[in-house]
Amino acid sequence: MDLIAGAASLVLVALAAVVGVNTPSLFAGAPPLFAVLLPHVGPGTPLALAVAAAVVFWGPGLAARLGWRPALALTYLTAVAWTFALALVDGWQRGVADRLARKDEYLHEVGGITDIGAMLRGFSARILDFKPDSWTTHVAGHPPGATLVFVWLDRLGLGGGAWAAMLCVLVGALTAVAVPGTIRALGSDSLARSALPFLALLPGAVWVGVSADGLFAGVTAVGIALLARRHWAAWLGGGVLLGFGIFLSYGLVLLGLVALGVVLATRRWLSLALAVLGALAVVAAFAAAGFWWLDGYHLVVERYYQGIASVRPYGYWVWANFAALALAAGPATAAGLTRLNRSAKPLLLLTGAALLAVLAADLTGLSKAEVERIWLPFTVWLVPAAALLPGPARRWWLAAQALTALAVNHVLLTNW
Repeated sequence: MDLIAGAASLVLVALAAVVGVNTPSLFAGAPPLFAVLLPHVGPGTPLALAVAAAVVFWGPGLAARLGWRPALALTYLTAVAWTFALALVDGWQRGVADRLARKDEYLHEVGGITDIGAMLRGFSARILDFKPDSWTTHVAGHPPGATLVFVWLDRLGLGGGAWAAMLCVLVGALTAVAVPGTIRALGSDSLARSALPFLALLPGAVWVGVSADGLFAGVTAVGIALLARRHWAAWLGGGVLLGFGIFLSYGLVLLGLVALGVVLATRRWLSLALAVLGALAVVAAFAAAGFWWLDGYHLVVERYYQGIASVRPYGYWVWANFAALALAAGPATAAGLTRLNRSAKPLLLLTGAALLAVLAADLTGLSKAEVERIWLPFTVWLVPAAALLPGPARRWWLAAQALTALAVNHVLLTNW
């Protein structure tokens, strides 16, 4: 059954590719991915191969034997190395330094933001397209929190694409420890340890390095991990991070389902109350500064249909999105999802909530294409399902995960 599920996910990818090349107006050069066909190698290739081999051969054993904190530290460092290596397959400039510095990205606007207060007060007025002062694509398509992160980074003297890329990778790699940390806090040490190598070798790291969505995934994963702790300050802090998350990307409001899954697993209802309080404090702070989330959301929907989304066919993307997700999550995730049952209740709640969030995002029609990047904050909560795979087979599944990422990154030039 495991092999059938893993193979089925790849068949879905192949079907989406075949149908996609014969479907007009997709605006995706290598459907179901937003990429172009360009076989290549780069300076990151040897490092990526070395990291993949190390995780495949030693990852499961080290995850089982090491103390928890050393295991987390090693997993985080491995995730950083894996993500940077994959990015460097495209070269330093093309794969790292220039990724967030293009004219449709956040950094394009950072230099012109000299008054943060004025930016927040006037943010919504610049969301719609075809105006002299319209925000560039990514700034307009997200709440102002995403842009603020890079403005703050610039104010710290760390301006430019290289520093922004490093921030995205370093924060994005936190998912590799926050997600298993959550599982362990919910009472399943063995599943958490088994998940470590799979999160370190995440195929979606192709898009964590480098896109702001990797950063979004890291911030929100830490927020959810804090909800699983046993302290009121952690619950409040988790709410603040998740509240800030919805000001990074509108769609991350759906991560409330995963957060609710944690609360249901712990049955600590006070954690929910304090988390909501923390999130509302963030909403209130942005409102006081002049930006109302709902206004921004409605304008973004309008802006969305001012562009290529108005012609991208819903009938294709409503199912092909899941082919892109299959590549970002890897075949081991597909196999692991078939093993979910009540005996792994915390994992069932987390991955089930993430699946519901993805389904909701997909059905809205506001996620037509590019979900390999956009859905990263949800994808990382699906990958731990691979921990349910039988121990003797895990190295083979880790190899399949690595090959998926390496194939995508070396055969295609991804846009993100």
